[in-house]
Amino acid sequence: MFNETKEALDRQTATSEILRVISQSPTDVQPVFDTIAENAVRLCDGLFSSVFTFDGTLINFVAHNLNWTSEGREAFRRLYPRRPSRDTQVAQAILERAVVTLRDLLNDPGVSQWSIDLARSLGYRSNLVVPMLRDGSPIGAIGVARVEAGSFSAKQIALLRTFADQAVIAIENVRLFTETKEALDRQTATAEILRVISESPTNVQPVFDMIAMRATTLCDAELCIVQRLDGEQLHLAAIYGADPADVDVARKSFPMAVSTPTGAARAVRTRGVVHLADVLEDPTYALKEQARVMRFRSGLAVPMLREGHVIGVIVVMRTRPGYFAATQVELLQTFADQAVIAIENVRLFNELQEKNQALTHAHRQVTEALEQQTATSEILRVISSAHTDAQPVFDAIVFSGRRLCHAQNALSSASTGRC
Repeated sequence: MFNETKEALDRQTATSEILRVISQSPTDVQPVFDTIAENAVRLCDGLFSSVFTFDGTLINFVAHNLNWTSEGREAFRRLYPRRPSRDTQVAQAILERAVVTLRDLLNDPGVSQWSIDLARSLGYRSNLVVPMLRDGSPIGAIGVARVEAGSFSAKQIALLRTFADQAVIAIENVRLFTETKEALDRQTATAEILRVISESPTNVQPVFDMIAMRATTLCDAELCIVQRLDGEQLHLAAIYGADPADVDVARKSFPMAVSTPTGAARAVRTRGVVHLADVLEDPTYALKEQARVMRFRSGLAVPMLREGHVIGVIVVMRTRPGYFAATQVELLQTFADQAVIAIENVRLFNELQEKNQALTHAHRQVTEALEQQTATSEILRVISSAHTDAQPVFDAIVFSGRRLCHAQNALSSASTGRC
């Protein structure tokens, strides 16, 4: 009775501790995984415990409580990430979305040779794996292994299920918090770019600079290059994230013909988003040497489209291979739309300025012509009314001449006809 009460208290204490860690780690799930691994191995009398996540493609080893040598620990770590296959109990739990427990791996005919070899090398005979399920879909697993053969109790299985549910809560909390923060960051960035657009009606460069900076940080990239399309060539408009040496390397690639086999040029030709998961492994990518020098591996190119025509490209690059997230693609498309707005604003502003100047010039010409006609008519009127005296005519000419020529003084002289 005492032992049962103590075990129940230990389980409640462990679950409370995990919930406390969850509440204290809204942005980081790792402390939760570590606490789960620690309590799982202790309360299930295990040799070691481990926590895994599953992203739909790969199983990742994220936490452990391993009571063996550092060499053994590193050997276990090197097994992951890996694709799920039925040669391991972790993968089986994930694929089958069910608890997997084995009394004796070394004498079970259904266990793969790979699992037997692993169990022998790490010194365990039995194990228990519980999947983490979110809305019925597997997102990870928790495993406990023991030295001796034998079954895990129903209470231990139930406890590990509780830990799995708590892990899911922690993952969801971090995901929601991260998504909310990312959404806020995106809204802040787009608002900031719109502010720069409103403050720069005659100059698009500040907008390009702001887009390059925000695209780099919000797309978790190391470099962003904004490019303008001028006919059949791309020109460097803005760059962010590179050191001076890399800027010089990037500048040497411009102007760049749209026929060049690069992500940016391909985005121009296809008028669509271009993903390059690994430029060094892409046989069609032309700037491999520049990529090696600048140390980038993956890229994302999004075209700026105005009425279906490409007028520029935004490119973000990372030093590691892999694809960009869908939310990052959407963000870059928003930035591309804002760049188009900025370009259009400057173009329309300049056109309006030119039209205003032309109207002002035309108005000035009409006014001058009208004033000249009025002055001529006035002089003719004076001539017609001054038959015997030329002086009024001279006075009218001097007055009109000074006014039309914007002069301070005017003088008229007449010849008497004598030498």
